[in-house]
Amino acid sequence: MNKTKVIRDDTFEAEVKQAGKPVLVDFWAEWCGPCKMIAPILEEIAEERAEDLIVVKLEADANPRSAMEHGVMGIPALLLFKDGEVVERIAGYLPKPNLLAKLEPHLN
Repeated sequence: MNKTKVIRDDTFEAEVKQAGKPVLVDFWAEWCGPCKMIAPILEEIAEERAEDLIVVKLEADANPRSAMEHGVMGIPALLLFKDGEVVERIAGYLPKPNLLAKLEPHLN
């Protein structure tokens, strides 16, 4: 069962900016190799950290407005939102320990 939720431009505000806890947004595309490599890692993190983190996926090609509004120039791009604001930006693939090291200071 997928722990990551798929969102769109028209649900971004409600799902991300108005969420009650930090939200990690994965900007991805079907043709992107590194996006496919990081997807299972994000599923694991979504499951392991479900109490204090929401992980969502937004297909950048199909939802260009959200990508443009948040300055996403390349993918995969991971943006961590807390209280509606971006508190961490991660570009490209990272191994799970490195990714968690960037996220941890913003959780709890």
